Amino acid sequence: MLRDIKTVHRTRPENKLFSILMPTWNNLPYLKLSLESLRKNSSFPHQFIVAVNEGTDGSLCWISEQPDIDYIHAPYNIGICCALNACRKLIRTEYIVYANDDMYFLPGWDLSLKEEIDRIGHKSFMLSATMIEPPPGGRDVCRVPADYGVDVDGFREKELLNDYQGLKRTDWSGSLWPPNIVHIDLWDLVGGLSLEFSPGMYSDPDLTKKLWEVGVRTFIGKGDSLVYHFGCKTTGRIKRNDGRKTFLMKWGVSSKTFTANHLRMGQKARPVLLDESLSLGERWLQRLKRLAVCLK
Repeated sequence: MLRDIKTVHRTRPENKLFSILMPTWNNLPYLKLSLESLRKNSSFPHQFIVAVNEGTDGSLCWISEQPDIDYIHAPYNIGICCALNACRKLIRTEYIVYANDDMYFLPGWDLSLKEEIDRIGHKSFMLSATMIEPPPGGRDVCRVPADYGVDVDGFREKELLNDYQGLKRTDWSGSLWPPNIVHIDLWDLVGGLSLEFSPGMYSDPDLTKKLWEVGVRTFIGKGDSLVYHFGCKTTGRIKRNDGRKTFLMKWGVSSKTFTANHLRMGQKARPVLLDESLSLGERWLQRLKRLAVCLK
């Protein structure tokens, strides 16, 4: 696989704040919209790194013509985990933002994250922006339900830019979903995304659990760092791995239990999360879940 991946670096690192990693798989209209939103709505200059899987829809040709974008190219779909890990050699800043190509970034998204990083004052954290999604996706406790279009053709950009200030919410606990941001030292310490979750389902909670295991206790979703998410424009086309099962067997606890009991997902943000043990009954329930998986 490695010999098939082409790496292209052509930007200068000076004055760049974040390295934004964006995997894409034949999704050119959304990719263009997402990158254009980053160009015009970011408060700071950033390094853009795109992982092009296949690129047979014209996305490889288009990316190759964008001088402000570094990229890798795989001639087939290598999945999110491999793609993001392969981008590591291109990163030139201290902070890695993982974003999806079907996200529109709203003004101030990066300013909010930068201000929170400055307040934290150390490297041991994971932060997330908050997604605005059309229902039913937007019903999640960590997201804002609002419909400004379900595809590029029906996207009401001007209306969203008019309204987004009123869509901000309070900061929430349990940073997990992209776009999220970690320091590069943390990314390297835990080895990026775990390949056993390839092509990518449940690689997000697995990364968060790995950070938890090395002592990270600050997981905050910023309610005023907003992106509009069209939702599942790529994942809806792939054959999904059974990430829920893999997570349970790897960590001995379900993703749902970890995010609820440890990350306090969706609750009011806390500067530092506490180490709280599962009850005896909950520990037995997790054992039974693993046993049920083994017996299938």
